[in-house]
Amino acid sequence: MEKFTVMTGLVAPLARDNVDTDAIIPKQFLKSIHRTGFGQFCFDEWRFMDRGYLGIDPASRKPNPAFELNQARYHGASILLAGKNFGCGSSREHAPWALEQYGFRAVIAPSFADIFFNNCFKNGLLPIVLPADVVERLFAEVAAQGGYCLTVDLEKQQVLTPSGEALSFAVDPLRRHRLLEGLDDIGETLLEADAIAAFEKAHLAKSPWLNKQAAG
Repeated sequence: MEKFTVMTGLVAPLARDNVDTDAIIPKQFLKSIHRTGFGQFCFDEWRFMDRGYLGIDPASRKPNPAFELNQARYHGASILLAGKNFGCGSSREHAPWALEQYGFRAVIAPSFADIFFNNCFKNGLLPIVLPADVVERLFAEVAAQGGYCLTVDLEKQQVLTPSGEALSFAVDPLRRHRLLEGLDDIGETLLEADAIAAFEKAHLAKSPWLNKQAAG
């Protein structure tokens, strides 16, 4: 998992409340047995005029000109500004996969659905909770200024605006540590690989029949 320390990115606005995981990644794309390739289908039913399916070439489809993320000024955005209760609905982990693979590294909203919020940290995507009035002000600034960028400093737990204002946000210390070090659940477990190997060796020495059972 890629480390998250400090990043500056273009902001794309999605001023909608209660955006659910079915909208983030529609159900027909969950048939894939791979963990990659979901970014091209992120917000699929909103981004395109026709219905998508697994295996279709996005280049052959007609984009929806009314959808926010299809506007040229937001192409290449790496920070998503969203409404309250973002990521509600089903608990599919594919939602943060799709957002991260689309190019987003952080999502800023007044509130998130709990399971989605937890899944983000496991997949290198930083969900940031800011007060509703602050988020509304950011929406207004994004609309008024082309190329609007924010800097997210996870070490200092701050979002820096173009004017230099520092917006503080809270994050669980363990989750912060994992993102700063680029560790998912497996990565953190592997930090103890030597201790795990030593335990297994000692355990097999005390119970040698287990080694024979494993070999059989």
